[in-house]
Amino acid sequence: MMKRLMAIWYLVMMLPFLAGAQGRGRARDFGIESGILLPGKWNAITDVEGVSVGHKTLIRGDSVRTGVTVIRPHAGNLFMEKVPAAVSVGNGFGKAIGFTQVRELGNLETPVALTNTLDVFTVAEALVDHTLSLPGNETVRSVNPLAGETNDGWLNDIRGRYVEKQHVLEALNNASDGPVEEGNVGAGTGTLCLGFKGGIGTSSRKVNEAQGGYTVGVLVQTNFGGILTIQGAPVGEELKNHYLAQQTPHQVDGSCMIVIATDAPLLARNLERLAKRSFLALGRVGSFMSNGSGDYAIAFSTHPECRIPYHPEQSVQSSPVLGNDFMSPLFLAVVEATEEAIYNALFMAEDMSGCKGRVIKALPVESTLEIMDRYGARTNR
Repeated sequence: MMKRLMAIWYLVMMLPFLAGAQGRGRARDFGIESGILLPGKWNAITDVEGVSVGHKTLIRGDSVRTGVTVIRPHAGNLFMEKVPAAVSVGNGFGKAIGFTQVRELGNLETPVALTNTLDVFTVAEALVDHTLSLPGNETVRSVNPLAGETNDGWLNDIRGRYVEKQHVLEALNNASDGPVEEGNVGAGTGTLCLGFKGGIGTSSRKVNEAQGGYTVGVLVQTNFGGILTIQGAPVGEELKNHYLAQQTPHQVDGSCMIVIATDAPLLARNLERLAKRSFLALGRVGSFMSNGSGDYAIAFSTHPECRIPYHPEQSVQSSPVLGNDFMSPLFLAVVEATEEAIYNALFMAEDMSGCKGRVIKALPVESTLEIMDRYGARTNR
């Protein structure tokens, strides 16, 4: 028994070093723990019960570097059993489809799909096709697809518009709970972030039982610029790779999509308040929402008693609603989870070459950790 305990202790202590030896890993693998709240089991948006994520990654030849990522709030017929939802716009330089109806009605009736700028319209059409094809939707004549994008045109031949409807359906069919693939996958395949390779990242936070025991999960598609800061350490400055750095080509525009799920009983008004807080994390990591960075947040609740039936049995609906005075722990949770999701996207992404022979390097892990140690920025070493 003692040998087994010692072996477990040794493995736990060695995890950061093993991750470092492999080159890539999630932020926590390297002793970077953002905030004071604890993550859920997977430290992912899928820690919110019922939520699943699917990717379709397109890497072909030397110029196709794109894909699709979908987030499903529950596995049922979402059109018939809608969920409360809200959107918030940090900077509206983007092509967000379906936002006005979510703002008007406060619900989500299709999965959320992310892709590149010029393929967002194809993706939205695929969401409509998917919804119309579901059993029980034979008489449906209006669908509000929710699709977002970032511009991956630096690495991807974006004018080729390689994403097809079938790719969206594959991502939907592949959606699963549990661990979520991060980095150069799905909608994050060709993205850049803060001077390095960006991608998909995710994280979660749980509030304690006295505050409801709720979970907040976040998934990000990172494609924005600025001056990279990790846990307060000026990594971008130290690496001399940041916006306005001399002799450093830096893509400051590009956008960030933030998808937020929670099992707390929230309706549209407080979901919008939750979505707004996620933008604080962009400032923490070094973004200043540049002119061409379209930054959007989408939040929804999976609480089963908050679902909105397409065919209600009664004209007056009632749902449990978390009071305003109990929202602050969730606000903290969404900021921490969004921050760590962005770190995970950076740490998990790998070097990539693409369109016109361009190359974007991944965040250099060893150098980054050395900088963070100099500034005392790593929580657990």
